Amino acid sequence: MTLDQMILFGLFIGVFGMLLWGRYRYDLVAFSALLIGVVLGVVPVKDAFSGFGHPATVVVALVLVVSAGLVRSGAVFLITRTLVDSGRKLGTHIALMGGIGAVLSAFMNNVAALALLMPVDIQTARKAGRAPGLSLMPLSFATILGGMATLIGTPPNIIIASIREQAVGTPYHMFDFAPVGGLAALAGLAFVALVGWRLIPDRGAEADTATALADYIAELTIPEESPHIGKRLAEFYDTADQSDVAIIGLIRDGKRRYGRAANTLLRAGDALVLEAKPEALDEFRAALTLDFSDAQRQELLTASGDGLEITEVVAPEGARITGRTAQGIGLAWRQSTLLMGISRQGKRILHQVRKTEVEPGDILLLLCPRDRTADVTDWLGCLPLAERGLSVTANDKVWLAIGLFAAAVLAASVGLIYLPVALGLVVVAYVLTRILPIAELYDHIEWPVVILLGSMIPLGAALDSSGGTELIAGALIQFTDGLPAWAILTVLMIVTMTLSDVLNNTATTIVAAPVGIQMASTLGVSPDPFLMAVAVAASAAFLTPIGHKNNTLILGPGGYRFGDYWRMGLPLEILVVAVSIPAILVFWPM
Repeated sequence: MTLDQMILFGLFIGVFGMLLWGRYRYDLVAFSALLIGVVLGVVPVKDAFSGFGHPATVVVALVLVVSAGLVRSGAVFLITRTLVDSGRKLGTHIALMGGIGAVLSAFMNNVAALALLMPVDIQTARKAGRAPGLSLMPLSFATILGGMATLIGTPPNIIIASIREQAVGTPYHMFDFAPVGGLAALAGLAFVALVGWRLIPDRGAEADTATALADYIAELTIPEESPHIGKRLAEFYDTADQSDVAIIGLIRDGKRRYGRAANTLLRAGDALVLEAKPEALDEFRAALTLDFSDAQRQELLTASGDGLEITEVVAPEGARITGRTAQGIGLAWRQSTLLMGISRQGKRILHQVRKTEVEPGDILLLLCPRDRTADVTDWLGCLPLAERGLSVTANDKVWLAIGLFAAAVLAASVGLIYLPVALGLVVVAYVLTRILPIAELYDHIEWPVVILLGSMIPLGAALDSSGGTELIAGALIQFTDGLPAWAILTVLMIVTMTLSDVLNNTATTIVAAPVGIQMASTLGVSPDPFLMAVAVAASAAFLTPIGHKNNTLILGPGGYRFGDYWRMGLPLEILVVAVSIPAILVFWPM
């Protein structure tokens, strides 16, 4: 093993270790590894940032923007509102929602597809009086499965198409993945709808987080001759934080002054509207010598009345608030919004919530100024758990949006135009026709993924050029020496699946795809069956909530525990391997 190989293997082991630890976000980890590789000389300076202009990186970014255009046009809502009915049996509902999710994720980012359907599924579950957890995991798995069927359905397919182009001169086209990935998706959907959901633990319908809110809203008044008269409301904030009390606003002469009332000078008789547990409220009252309000003002304290409204959102990985606290990002003073509670894996956190670090998959209960809920949710980078209305969509352009996208897909599929160019033209057309405002254009690109791709691609190329992938491929071939072709592909799929279950599927693909090509070269056979095996396996991350972003998104809303995923995920992964291997050998023979 050469020095360059040892350094690169060390960098990849370090990246994988940091990703498993999860202390730092994956884009920072990958970018840091790239810079270290450049400094140590294992990545050529001229290639340091080549990954950011790589076709795979460009396509991933464009797919996200196109997905946003399809959503804003109302195309997705048209489908869901037409087909979803809360009166259906659970199995039928899962089959229908899973089918919609799979089709959507085949042509748009699968995380975006889940984000659109998750509020619909939760609302349907609540209307039906059952736990959302019984249908959210099947929906997540369905959107992951659907992405396997097309080139743009999931980043691993995009990366593998680009790697094939570098290896043999031509990339995969739009539907080249369908014979294998499509069959695996269909088999997986059938399993999820008929059997899989029955394996999910039923812990009963979770209590609505908002129902406990009224017990924690209270009012204290400034008494006559109080030493606090003439002080600003903001001067109470430190005491409030120490007592774990949130100051929501101020009531004066029967009128609410919610939001930015921090600089209001207090008068006798002013009422502070507070959110606190009873013991914290009493501590705060005693510290400042405040009075309890009379019962006649109780009607002013209803949180859902004029001025404020309650909303539930889920925090995905990469959101502004994920990994930080509400206090740390200034949620109260920046957005006039209070974090009232956190639900984590079905358990409510109501103590020190504003100082609690938010984790991916947490449900946040927010108290927002009325009519600003959507803005606050977008600012946080969270996803609403109730259906958004169509007021922000361009409903009259539904078919125009669909038509432009379909034309681009068709043109790219028949080789008339290069896929990144076709998607770029769709984005330009969406902006010119005002389907997607130009001011929002870059808001929909998931920059951490772009940084991850742009950083890992040069590292992967360096590992390949240094002979590192040849070493890995040689070890796998030695391990499978004498085994038939199907057994070799099975081992490659299992290794790739295992990595994808605990690591980012993009990072897994960048390492595994060149290994597959090298294995094919050593054996003197076509690289296609190995690339297809990696494509399916890298996307099939069903055992843990950290293997795929969709699994993380449903963790909180579904009330799942870490160990719940393998119950349905393990037999699903076995089924995917069992279906994919024969399909690969038939459609992509060695």
